[in-house]
Amino acid sequence: MSNLSHFDDQGASRMVDVTAKTESERLARASARVRMQPATLALIKDRKLAKGDVLEVARLAGIMAAKRTGELIPLCHPLPITGATVDFSFSGDDVLVIEATVRVFGRTGVEMEALTAVSVAGLTVYDMCKSIDRGITIERIRLEEKQGGKSGHFQSSD
Repeated sequence: MSNLSHFDDQGASRMVDVTAKTESERLARASARVRMQPATLALIKDRKLAKGDVLEVARLAGIMAAKRTGELIPLCHPLPITGATVDFSFSGDDVLVIEATVRVFGRTGVEMEALTAVSVAGLTVYDMCKSIDRGITIERIRLEEKQGGKSGHFQSSD
């Protein structure tokens, strides 16, 4: 298991020691898709859901989640995030696309923070809309891009 950085040679869990790593500017961008009934998406777009503005509540939930990722994922480092955005777009009449971009100047990347942001934003959309559409699915949560650090630049191929 020594090739997995979160385990020592005996297989015990550990937080990776990043003390010797150089601080640098790092960025991660992640996305998720929330599929729902077209009527539900129309209510979200028109900001007519009885519970309020779904997109703004989900945006705040995603940003808050990014800031607390180190408390949610056991071996994640708590990071001094320098920027976080959560944005929305629509794909067809039944899909809400969520994208988060997170930045830090630090010794480790913010991929988990961006992934957590889109996940929690998607869960918030589900929570606010479940009374009218129980068939909502949160799909294709993935890293789109990362920049910075020793491993360099990554961009999703599709």
